Amino acid sequence: MTPTPDTPRRHWLAALGLLPLLQACSPLRVINALVPTGTHRFTADQAYGPDARQRLDVYQPDPPVADAPIVVFFYGGSWSSGRRQDYRFVGEALASRGIVTLVADYRLSPQVRYPVFVQDSALALRWAVDRAANLGASPQRVFAVGHSAGAYNAAMLALDPRWLGAVALAPERLAGWVGLAGPYDFLPIGVPEVRVAFEWPQTPADSQPLFHARRSGPGRVPRTLLLAARNDTLVDPRRNTQALASALGQRGIAVELELLEGVSHTTLIGAMAAPLRGLAPVLDRVSAFITRPPA
Repeated sequence: MTPTPDTPRRHWLAALGLLPLLQACSPLRVINALVPTGTHRFTADQAYGPDARQRLDVYQPDPPVADAPIVVFFYGGSWSSGRRQDYRFVGEALASRGIVTLVADYRLSPQVRYPVFVQDSALALRWAVDRAANLGASPQRVFAVGHSAGAYNAAMLALDPRWLGAVALAPERLAGWVGLAGPYDFLPIGVPEVRVAFEWPQTPADSQPLFHARRSGPGRVPRTLLLAARNDTLVDPRRNTQALASALGQRGIAVELELLEGVSHTTLIGAMAAPLRGLAPVLDRVSAFITRPPA
């Protein structure tokens, strides 16, 4: 069954048996069962560092795209949960639009604390830059993309030069970055898992992306796409997404902002999956931003 103007979205999703899934807290594993296989080539378990959590999966467009953009995607989970295998649908979605996509694990709390997960993200990005050409991608078209806690990781790579500097890169080296429903200003910390991950109340002020956005300038931060659910009840889009966009814009940085209707914090990323794309144009917005020819 496909949606038509006469088919309410909820009825269409119910017909697919997906409505209970969307109402659950984590739909990711189930929707992966519906991931198309003819759109990409898949290579699993590539090491970008020595730790067991420093691994990523590769999704290459099939057929290949010459000098394709390459994305490193970081998932959410309050920096305390998550695994790359649950995000096959993101890798497939972007690969189907001609984008080489790396879905990266990173070390999690309570085994590690901030800034280790940001440092791991920088290492994964270094791996992407070094291997882009071998994967059929352009080393000049590298993007960091993340959802929720993963959007925080991507933001810190793009806004705080310490982390890419530690792997002999710089934020300016990125062709752009995308934040999906990210937490960019969350002090004081109330969520127990996040308190542990950031060692609250000893959390430094410069752990916050908004801190760096207010001190950035043109040429130092890559172009930015920020998407969030307008009615996100987990990560307030006004305090986070809108405030970050405003701060970047005031500093003369190219930023695109959109708050999407009809999705939640979780279904915003779920809308990347083939059967759920009717929820919101998340894939269209992200892929258009990434594949846009360089200025």
